[in-house]
Amino acid sequence: MKTITRFMYTLHRILGTLLSVLFLVWFLSAFVMMYHGFPRAGEAEKQAKQELLSLSDSLPPIDEVMARIPSGQKVNAVTIDRFLGQTVFRVRTPEQTYELPAHATDTLPAASGKRIAQIAALWCKAPVARIDTLTQLDQWIPFGKLREEFPIYKFHFDDAKKHELYIGSQSGEVLQFTNREERFWAWLGAIPHWVYFTWLRQDASLWSLTVSWLSGIGCLMVIAGMWIGIHSWRIARKGRGRFSPYRKRWYHWHYTTGIIFGLFVLTFTFSGMMSLVEVPGWISQATLKVKPLREIRKGGASPTDYPLDYRRVIAAYPNSLQLEWNNFRSVPYYTVKEKKNEFFIDASDTLPRALRLSKEQIVAGVKAIHGDSTTLHVSLLNRFETDYRDMSRMYSNRSLLPVWKITVADADGSCYYIHPETGIVKYVNTPARWKYWMYTALHRMRIGVLNSDATLRKSVLWVLLLGGTVCSLSGVILGVRYLRRKARF
Repeated sequence: MKTITRFMYTLHRILGTLLSVLFLVWFLSAFVMMYHGFPRAGEAEKQAKQELLSLSDSLPPIDEVMARIPSGQKVNAVTIDRFLGQTVFRVRTPEQTYELPAHATDTLPAASGKRIAQIAALWCKAPVARIDTLTQLDQWIPFGKLREEFPIYKFHFDDAKKHELYIGSQSGEVLQFTNREERFWAWLGAIPHWVYFTWLRQDASLWSLTVSWLSGIGCLMVIAGMWIGIHSWRIARKGRGRFSPYRKRWYHWHYTTGIIFGLFVLTFTFSGMMSLVEVPGWISQATLKVKPLREIRKGGASPTDYPLDYRRVIAAYPNSLQLEWNNFRSVPYYTVKEKKNEFFIDASDTLPRALRLSKEQIVAGVKAIHGDSTTLHVSLLNRFETDYRDMSRMYSNRSLLPVWKITVADADGSCYYIHPETGIVKYVNTPARWKYWMYTALHRMRIGVLNSDATLRKSVLWVLLLGGTVCSLSGVILGVRYLRRKARF
């Protein structure tokens, strides 16, 4: 036992000296991460730049559009929207995504300088101070997959917020849009917390491996520290009955915060590692060979066979920005997206009406995946629970209750949450639950009542992060002093 304890002291001292600064940065940046993330040009922002779909554009029947797709290719998704005066259908197949102008005689405009300038003007009305032509990734577009867009045009706008816009020259897509405030908070939060430094993040595999190894080694450091803390506490109790055996200030604070917050520091570090690591197969491994969320969309009618013509939907919803063809097994429906709302329209009739999946349709969809003989437990859920949380912000503040909960008696512990008015499906199995508890629950305090009370959850996080910060700060000071002592020899 003494040999193990001596080893733990040595391990904690060496790893603590090396990693304490990193831990301090992780805890401090976590405070910022509660309120500010890494800036992104999100889909909602992009959609807001689209124009209203209009029947005045003499939209063609859907079968004329689909006839332009090479025969034999399976269609996975179809959407229609309008941008810079042109209506475009996007048809996704397993082979590729086709962008088709509404009229066969039209062509898609190239990503010319003029068009890119038009796109930039939609995002910011301020004058352009300068335009950089990038052939290397930078801090705000550090993702290696964006190299295929080179050269990338970076617009610097001359406005009070100092907006910067990145547009790819190959697709004409907006890749990033930031302002000075977002960049400031990102440097204090997301960049150090996620180790989002361009030289590392552009190689996704190396970045993931680096962060995982740092977190894993950090777990060993914390475990050694907890061992030492318990050992020191036992010695103190046997002696004068003191809580802390240390009289020196920073040793005392490091010991005290380690005893109180050590378990949180360990779970915080471990869960950070699990954000990038899959649950090991020896812990839990799915036996279902198909992907349920993909499988539940199979068996639907071709877009050309929808009884409800998409043009009737556009006429009924004149503020629509995008229309998407969807299905829940054999039930076809359209998703209509406006600036602030989404509507789900049943397409199994010739007249537009709100989608309302029946219990029988939902059960049939699940049985199509697991077999007719599978035992199901079906209930209508009127409250949120751990595996089904409030995601109304993601769906235009739409109520996602009540929802059908279907539990499957299989080896994976499969459970489906299917919302009858949107067709939204959430699938959970045992590996997903392990992942939730190993990452989301521990790292974001998504536990029990904290899931439904944001103020309480953030208050708990503040207390825990403060404890982790003091523990890490005292570790930094002790590490510096240790290095100074070594330097004297």
